Amino acid sequence: MRVEIETAEGVEHTTELEEHAKKQLRHVERRFGERITKVMVYLKDERPGKGGVDKKCHMEARPAGIDPVTVESLESTAFDAVRMGAEKLEKALARRLGDKP
Repeated sequence: MRVEIETAEGVEHTTELEEHAKKQLRHVERRFGERITKVMVYLKDERPGKGGVDKKCHMEARPAGIDPVTVESLESTAFDAVRMGAEKLEKALARRLGDKP
């Protein structure tokens, strides 16, 4: 499974953030294996410079042979938004693929 990360205004694309995203998505990769070809992670600050719960993470998983599965999370830090996004993505994929825990 390939993971691609894009950041927009208000979120710095760092090695630490990229490693964190990949770590959070490892469980998804272990659980669904080759059924998922790619996960796109988009991060942005909804209100740059204002603070608060404004870091948005949009994740899009591309399962082989079916439409993409997308989720979003909004948290106070990009790291938290990625963590919550990965949890939501795993649940959404389980529902879509009919996979039980």
